[in-house]
Amino acid sequence: MPRKLLLPYKSAFSHFRAPRGLHDPVAMNAARSGYRVFSANSTAASTELAKKITERLGAELGKSVVYQETNGETRVEIKESVRGQDIFIIQTIPRDVNTAVMELLIMAYALKTSCARNIIGVIPYFPYSKQSKMRKRGSIVCKLLASMLAKAGLTHIITMDLHQKEIQGFFSFPVDNLRASPFLLQYIQEEIPDYRNAVIVAKSPGAAKRAQSYAERLRLGLAVIHGEAQCTEQDMDDGRHSPPTLKNATVHPGLELPLMMAKEKPPITVVGDVGGRIAIIVDDIIDDVESFVAAAEILKERGAYKIFVMATHGLLSADAPRLIEESSIDEVVVTNTVPHEVQKLQCPKIKTVDISLILSEAIRRIHNGESMAYLFRNITVDD
Repeated sequence: MPRKLLLPYKSAFSHFRAPRGLHDPVAMNAARSGYRVFSANSTAASTELAKKITERLGAELGKSVVYQETNGETRVEIKESVRGQDIFIIQTIPRDVNTAVMELLIMAYALKTSCARNIIGVIPYFPYSKQSKMRKRGSIVCKLLASMLAKAGLTHIITMDLHQKEIQGFFSFPVDNLRASPFLLQYIQEEIPDYRNAVIVAKSPGAAKRAQSYAERLRLGLAVIHGEAQCTEQDMDDGRHSPPTLKNATVHPGLELPLMMAKEKPPITVVGDVGGRIAIIVDDIIDDVESFVAAAEILKERGAYKIFVMATHGLLSADAPRLIEESSIDEVVVTNTVPHEVQKLQCPKIKTVDISLILSEAIRRIHNGESMAYLFRNITVDD
């Protein structure tokens, strides 16, 4: 008996087509191709950088609400859909560092639970970066913060001039450590008319590598301040004398170690000629300005007739504006990685260099999957 040909089963819903966007790979990919930029700051002064970045990108700032409740708790509300999108959180760090960190963590977690595809933190100044080494019986807080950001949902970070480049190893996801030196070098060339008569100064031997990089690029001389007035991180007690020595403790003769001689710094010296020249002090962070003011006084005594201070991150804590205004420093140039409009009102010597261009370009390249090598042209390890 011949077999019957089995035809495909046709249901009553065979004519039905799902609306475009439901189970449609093309539409799903199109939906996922978008990106949004949010600001995690609750203060208006801290959102200025985010507005400049979105203007350069031709995008709108994402709709969200970040505020502190009456009991001090931080609350974040995302006011639009972020499902399947690349989300960039711009977080500048004002004086209240801990509040800014909590705002970033809570916003990242809110976006993670809202099914964002990638969450990239744009943190120009990474907080707690000075606590990246063990001190006494403390802890490496920078490593703790890196773990917290990963747990909150961040998948990538864009930052600028980390205090120690080894901090990138604390993270379990990619970190793009951009450089502000091209913008500061451009400022020197364009805003200091007789910069050819300048000398780059490192206020301590630890800052000599950065100063040397500036000097080589500008074809200028180099000077280093060294002596008893300087106190660097390397000189701090790291607690290796613990546990405390016990009285009447017996030590095995074979375990006696050579006694290290105590350090004694020489009298303060300026290695290099600054007489009759412009002195440009370069560093990555300017926070407590006492060391910069002291360095300026020494350079003035050695014959420098004009003194500039160039730094990436202008934290300018406490009474820094007053000390700068009363000092021999002629101008302090910092970038807008940290909001400092209040300090500028108190001290007209403070000038700002805008770095929103490189941050917006980094966002565009990461979203489009383009190489970041263009942003690191001629950048060396010492920069």
